[in-house]
Amino acid sequence: MKRQALMILFSLALLLCLCLLFSPTPMKSFSSFVLGPFESLYFLGNLLNSATPLLIGSLGMCISLQGGSFNLGGEGQIYLGGFLCAILSIGLSSLGAFGAVLAVLISILAAAIVAGLSGLFKSLWKTSELISSYLISNALILIVNYLVTGPFQDPSTNLFSTQKIPQAFRLSKILLPSDLSSALLIALALCLLSWLLLYKTKQGYEFRLYGSNPRFCQYGGISPSFCQIAPMVISGGFYGLAGSLSVLGTYYSCVKEFSSQMGFNALAIALIARKHPILALPASLFFAWLSSGSRIAMQRTDVTVEMALIVQAAVFLLVTCTFAFKRKKSL
Repeated sequence: MKRQALMILFSLALLLCLCLLFSPTPMKSFSSFVLGPFESLYFLGNLLNSATPLLIGSLGMCISLQGGSFNLGGEGQIYLGGFLCAILSIGLSSLGAFGAVLAVLISILAAAIVAGLSGLFKSLWKTSELISSYLISNALILIVNYLVTGPFQDPSTNLFSTQKIPQAFRLSKILLPSDLSSALLIALALCLLSWLLLYKTKQGYEFRLYGSNPRFCQYGGISPSFCQIAPMVISGGFYGLAGSLSVLGTYYSCVKEFSSQMGFNALAIALIARKHPILALPASLFFAWLSSGSRIAMQRTDVTVEMALIVQAAVFLLVTCTFAFKRKKSL
């Protein structure tokens, strides 16, 4: 928690400096940015809604990192999961609730397989899963972009998106009139389940042991292939679920590149949380607060979105440097 507190203080200090340098009304801008997301149920609900897919994606990253794997393909996996969920929800609308569940499960499976390929390549040919997952993700984004803006584009709208999913498939709302849906409850349940998997099961122990010392695991009889592939599969599944719930609870269609920055933010959250699923909850709220505060400050003052991006980039850089330093020290 000490690390998380330092991140918040650093962000506040940097944000105050930016407001003093670039805003004619620095205190109003700073106040709108920091306190705006908590002024009403509408803003608070939207903050929690933004945090939900980030939390789900970061939980998958926590499992992946604990297992010694680095899934850098979150953007494409979220996008793929959301796209498949959108088109399958339309195609399976006649099946009712079962169709919605089936659409989500297929989306999770597809994203899990895509991420698992990187783990398989690592197991077979020692290919870096960081590079392969990133390259596959970029290819997926281009393919889904073509599908969203081409064969599956909704002709009744000017947006680049698929058709809206049926009303019966949409998740129930919480804290109206905000966009917060019951996906938040699923994310909280997954937070607990991820902790149980990592710290209360044999497989979680093997993941953590392999992530800390792969060579020792080989002498201990733990399968390296399993520990290289399974965490990537689980991470991809979580990303696919994050994309599916974004469609079912927020967008109601697959909007072109709606997953932009979600994957990298989820990675940053997992690093801030020190790969611990429970700590991913406050870390995801922190990132959602940065995003929500910037939007509110933009509406009320002359604050630009670039100021929030600078703060996010600085936090991400600090976290990455800290993670790299600790990893180098452990080697």
